[in-house]
Amino acid sequence: MTRPVDAALAREFGLNAEEYAKVVEIMGRTPSLTELGVFSVMWSEHCSYKSSRVFLKQLPTRAPWVVHGPGENAGVVEIGHGLCAVFKMESHNHPSFIEPYQGAATGVGGIMRDVFTMGARPVANLNALRFGDPDHPVTKRVVDGVVRGIGGYGNCVGVPTVGGEVNFHPAYNGNPLVNAMTVGIAPADRIFLSAAAGPGNPVVYVGSKTGRDGIHGATMASAEFGKDAEEKRPTVQVGDPFTEKLLIEACLELMATDAIVAIQDMGAAGLTSSSVEMAGKGGVGIALDLDAVPQRETGMSAYEMMLSESQERMLMVLRPEREEAARAIFGKWGLDFAVIGRITDSGRIVVRHQGRVEADIPLAPLADQAPLYHRPTTELTKPAVLNAARVENRLGLARALEQLVGCPDLCARSWIWEQYDSTIGGQTVKRPGAADAAVVRIDGQQMALALTTDCTPRYCAADPEAGGRQAVAEAWRNLTAVGARPLAITDNLNFGNPEKPEVMGAFASAIRGMATACEALNFPVVSGNVSLYNETEGRAILPTPAIGGLGVIDDAGKAMGLALPPWLDLVLIGGTRGWLGQSLWLREIAGREDGAPPPVDLPAERAAGDFVRAQILAGAVRACHDVSDGGLLVAVAEMAMAGMTGARLSTGPRDIPGHAYWFGEDQGRYVLAVADGPAVLRAAEAAGVPAVRIGYSGGADLTLPDGGTISVASLRTAHERFFPAWMGS
Repeated sequence: MTRPVDAALAREFGLNAEEYAKVVEIMGRTPSLTELGVFSVMWSEHCSYKSSRVFLKQLPTRAPWVVHGPGENAGVVEIGHGLCAVFKMESHNHPSFIEPYQGAATGVGGIMRDVFTMGARPVANLNALRFGDPDHPVTKRVVDGVVRGIGGYGNCVGVPTVGGEVNFHPAYNGNPLVNAMTVGIAPADRIFLSAAAGPGNPVVYVGSKTGRDGIHGATMASAEFGKDAEEKRPTVQVGDPFTEKLLIEACLELMATDAIVAIQDMGAAGLTSSSVEMAGKGGVGIALDLDAVPQRETGMSAYEMMLSESQERMLMVLRPEREEAARAIFGKWGLDFAVIGRITDSGRIVVRHQGRVEADIPLAPLADQAPLYHRPTTELTKPAVLNAARVENRLGLARALEQLVGCPDLCARSWIWEQYDSTIGGQTVKRPGAADAAVVRIDGQQMALALTTDCTPRYCAADPEAGGRQAVAEAWRNLTAVGARPLAITDNLNFGNPEKPEVMGAFASAIRGMATACEALNFPVVSGNVSLYNETEGRAILPTPAIGGLGVIDDAGKAMGLALPPWLDLVLIGGTRGWLGQSLWLREIAGREDGAPPPVDLPAERAAGDFVRAQILAGAVRACHDVSDGGLLVAVAEMAMAGMTGARLSTGPRDIPGHAYWFGEDQGRYVLAVADGPAVLRAAEAAGVPAVRIGYSGGADLTLPDGGTISVASLRTAHERFFPAWMGS
């Protein structure tokens, strides 16, 4: 690049005039091209969280079982037996629109590296996906590429993809969301951190060679799309899952020794972020010689090497006496190993290439003087509560149910998850579709992890605070429904342009709601990611604070599924008011998207969940399903379809319209299939938890309280129709 470094070039790199002026002040001169590149990526929204940091501090991050919260590559929680769970969720939204297959694939690869960087062997992948209107001309191509990318990478690496969620809405037409989550297991006494130490210690590059893919990927992810989105294809990384598998094994083998002082994934901003963050956290300096960097392309400049986001690469600080032993391990696995620098006591990053100093930057200001914005916020007026009695009920229960279970947001996802290997490794206890959360046994242990991803964007669009609260509560509820003890969450906060007050108002409100729920449910945030500028030509996505939840079950054999067995009582736990605002019934049947979303009564949520979990672990429950999208009748139908068993349902209360009772989306509720309904009702009464018997299971049909009947087989046909027909397979 021959252009002069000035404010105009800085603007193209994502730095505004004030930020560029600060760079010049820090440097005391005009920066070099490489120095400008370093500042631009480290001060990007993607890396510095300059618009969101002031709000993220509100989230609770501590609990007795939390070992490492936000600030490391991933969160770490103790799970017992000398083991920790290491997990995080991260976005690859912008790349997945430009190049769906590689965008999604490298999102999976990147989040796995965040986990095994900490010393954990990845044991499960999940995802949270949002796509545009199925009728939009781009949506099918994006869905196909994203699903193939997730499956192609995870399947090849050998880590099962065990759960996730998918939504469709026109707001995602030009900006899909691809949020990937990985969970790993590590010995509690072998957690590896990223803070560099020891002047003179070697800085070692391992993994794949560096190319020109992904340059300025972090900058691209920190701006909204315009009509030129396709031209950004070179900023998308290219993944190699087979190399990732070798990298996992080589790193874990080295981690079994005492060689590593610090380790960091080369993720967003590549060599720049990994070296700057390691040295900065350790309060040391770092000197890099780029001539030693393994390269797969000729003639690469210092600027290109520092900003490349080529995949499957790690940066380590090693003990000097262990360098050759480490080299031998990576040689055995066929991976590049190169000493590319040393730790210094200068407090600076110094980059040399071909005998020239290409960058010489003080490290402290890169972090301490990074921009921190208090963006203006405008909070939306909360919509009025919808009076369900005034909403016309055009269809009977049976026809409405059939239409709902076949709609894109509720239809069977088997077309998606059948492309993922959900059982590789042999530890998956509950596969996709079998339970409210995935359940993965820990190798060599009786206990298992329960895992889920959750968010209801239409709630967040109507009332971001209520939506943020509900997203956390639903994750807690889904873990509870399989019998797990919820421990912690990771989050992926997907929003539009933070320079718009209404977007930052929604962000601030969602954080408040999340924080309130995390406090009430003792469910801290231990890791996460913020993805802003999710807009195309000025049109923002729905606010989408996706939640990844993790819990533990001491006995994997007690993990509860949702498939309904015959001849059992059906008991509804939790209170029902018939809340139709923002419900799927309202959208799909009544053709409306209005009203306030259902409130979340957190003390009631906690009481109901603790009761249900106790009943599951006591052996009183044969199937359990939380009530969420579509309401009570959809929950029963999903249980019936999973078990291919019908049910006869009783009439609801007279003071709630039938369509509101059966399709309202009141929160904090579960449907239990139990052998002794009266005993469970007595126990619920003693615990102060609302409970009512709503019918019993058996037969081949659902017999509905309005006199309608529909066979489970026909429901299942409707449920499974959409994806194969839409995708043409």
